[in-house]
Amino acid sequence: MSLRNSRAFAVALVTSATFTDILAYSIAVPVLPDLSRRLGASPTTIGLLFASFGLTLLTVSIPMGAASDRTGRRLPLVLGMLALAASTTLFAFGNSLPVLFAARLVQGAADAITWVVGFALLADLYGPAERGRVTGIVMSGTSFSFMIGPSLGGWLYELGGARMPFIALAILATLVGAACLWLVVPHRHADREIVPVSAVVRTPEIAACATAVVTASATTSMFEPVLALHLASMGIGPARTGIVFGIAAVVTTTLHPVFGRMADRWGARRLTLMGLMLSAPGIALLGQTWSFESTIVLYMISAAAVALVITPSLAYMAEATSEAGIGSFGVAYGLYNMAWGAGLLGGPAVGGFLYERIGFTALSLAWAPLPIAVSWFLGRAQSPEVQLNESL
Repeated sequence: MSLRNSRAFAVALVTSATFTDILAYSIAVPVLPDLSRRLGASPTTIGLLFASFGLTLLTVSIPMGAASDRTGRRLPLVLGMLALAASTTLFAFGNSLPVLFAARLVQGAADAITWVVGFALLADLYGPAERGRVTGIVMSGTSFSFMIGPSLGGWLYELGGARMPFIALAILATLVGAACLWLVVPHRHADREIVPVSAVVRTPEIAACATAVVTASATTSMFEPVLALHLASMGIGPARTGIVFGIAAVVTTTLHPVFGRMADRWGARRLTLMGLMLSAPGIALLGQTWSFESTIVLYMISAAAVALVITPSLAYMAEATSEAGIGSFGVAYGLYNMAWGAGLLGGPAVGGFLYERIGFTALSLAWAPLPIAVSWFLGRAQSPEVQLNESL
C-alpha cells in the first residue's frame, strides 16, 4: 500500500487540516477583541463577532456532511482549506467591522467543512474499538495549535500588526489544501449510505450527544471573548492573554490521547457526561481569578474538564451512529458540528451581553450549574439499551 492511500496518511491530513483551522481560530482569540475595540466595537458587539462564526458553522455543517457522503471526502477537504485561506486574507486586510464579520462568517464555513468531512473520513476508516484512540491523536494535534496559536497571534499582532499572523495562515491553509488533493481514500472503509437528515436527528443517542456538544461548545466559546476582556480590564495585554490560552492548550494536548483511549475502554458516552459534570467547578473557580498567574492555573483546570467532554464526544457520535445502524457518518458529524455551531453562536453572544451587565465573576457563577443540569438530564433520559450496556 502506497503512502497516498494509507490510513495513516489520511489521519495525518485530517490532523493537518484541523490543526490549521484551529490555529486560525485560536489566533483570533487574543487579536479580535483588541482589533474590534480599535474599530469602535462594544463588548456586546465583540461577543456577536465571535458568535457569527457559529452562524455559518450551524448552517453549513449538515449540507456539507451530506454532500461528502455522496461525492467523497477529498474535494470537500480541499474546499475547506481554500475557504479558510480566503477568510484569513479578509482578516489581514479588514479595516472595518463589516469586513471582520464577513471574515468570521467565512471562517465558520471553513471550520464546518473541515471538521465534518475530516471526522467522517476517520469514521469511514476506523472501527469502534479504534476511534477513540484516533480521535485522541487528531485532537492532540489540534490542541497543539491552541497551544501555539494564541501566543503566536498575540506576539505577532504586537510586533507587526493584524496582517502578519493572518497572511501566514492563508499561506499555510493553501498548502494543506494542496496536500489534500494528493489523498487517495484507502480501500478499507465503511460503506456510506444516503440517509435522510431527519432519520439521523431522531435517533435518541445521536440527539443526546448533540445536546452535550451544544453545552460544551457554548461554555468554551463564552469564555473566549469575556476572559480576554476581563484580563484587559486588569491591564493584561494580548500577548500575555495568548499565554493563558496557550498554557491551557499544553494541558489539553497531553490529555486528549489519554481521554481517547479511556473512551475506547470505558465508553465514550460515560466519559462525555463525566466531563460535563466536572466542568462546572472549573467554571465557578475561573470566575474568581485575580491575577495573570491565578488565571493560568484556573483556566488549566477548566480546560482539562472541557477536554474530557470534547474527545469522547467525537467518538460518541460515531458510536451512536453505528449502533443505530446508520452508515451516513457525514450527516452525523454534520449534526455534531451543527451542535457545536449552536453553542458557538449562543455562548459568546450571551456571555458578552451578561459580562457587560453583571461582570465576569457573576457570569461564571451563573453559568456553572448549566453543564451539571444537562448531564443530569441526559443521564436520566438515556435509553434502556444504553443502561444495560453500561452496566455490563
